[in-house]
Amino acid sequence: MQYRKPVSQIELYDILVVDDEVDVRALFEQRFRKEIRENEMVFAFAHSGQEALNYLKDKSRESILILSDINMPGMSGLELLKTIKDEFEKPPPIVMMITAFGDDENYSKAMNLGADDFLTKPLNFNHLREKLSMVKN
Repeated sequence: MQYRKPVSQIELYDILVVDDEVDVRALFEQRFRKEIRENEMVFAFAHSGQEALNYLKDKSRESILILSDINMPGMSGLELLKTIKDEFEKPPPIVMMITAFGDDENYSKAMNLGADDFLTKPLNFNHLREKLSMVKN
């Protein structure tokens, strides 16, 4: 995977976290409080695939990096990934899939659908911080 500019050098940059668990917001805001306070990262949160799609339609002109859980009720993260890659071409969102199940089947499906990265829970936030500080070409 190739990377380029740190997130802080991109204007209008949002990181959309998609997870049906409501405590994820507090966790991210705690772990990235320094970056948020210094305006290095801007997080938005969606609790379903449909909520994420609505957000993306409203923010279509902004650069978006998406961190999406795979296992969610209703639209799964894999279904969301397919829709994003099919419908949002410019700018192409970067999508990192997150799952508690790091099995080969989910990994293969995610990569075949166009995922840019695959992370397993529990998240290593230092590792994630490094990934988020760079943006794919």
